[in-house]
Amino acid sequence: MGRIIAVYGAIAGVIVAIGMFINMNFIASHGAMGMVAGYLSMLVALIFVFVGVKRYRDVNLGGVIGFWKALGVGLGIGLVASVFYILGWELYMWQTGGTYLTDYIARTVEDMRAAGTPASEIAKFSADMGAMAERYKNPLFRMALTLTEILPVALLVSIVSAALLRRSSFMPAIQPRG
Repeated sequence: MGRIIAVYGAIAGVIVAIGMFINMNFIASHGAMGMVAGYLSMLVALIFVFVGVKRYRDVNLGGVIGFWKALGVGLGIGLVASVFYILGWELYMWQTGGTYLTDYIARTVEDMRAAGTPASEIAKFSADMGAMAERYKNPLFRMALTLTEILPVALLVSIVSAALLRRSSFMPAIQPRG
């Protein structure tokens, strides 16, 4: 089980980290579209939760797995992928000088001014986000916050995978002809 978790978690992790780099460098500046692209890349990468649980069920357990065992394998794969995602974000922060949040705040304030948002609302946003930016300098806080981006997606994919794959009749293993 550990090998399946490590291999499929690493595959999902590399895909999600690459997706994040592509998103941050080419799409993220497009507002909501960047968020959609980010979560879509997570979902694509976390398909390997399903693939890994299915492989474990079919190859290691003879085609039968219980819900809780499948959920455990899926969460393990999701956690490994999450570590890759966090490390990818930390690498991105290092590569860009850690200016993501200050750039985001400045861009958002500019957009708020252009939209005619009242000055008091802009000031409140700036103060709140300034406090957040100060906390964001702490790597442990930043890593925990980054984990909250991918972990709910990994949990959801793990639950769906476990619910589907606990039924041995769902996508049964192909038996070799002999």
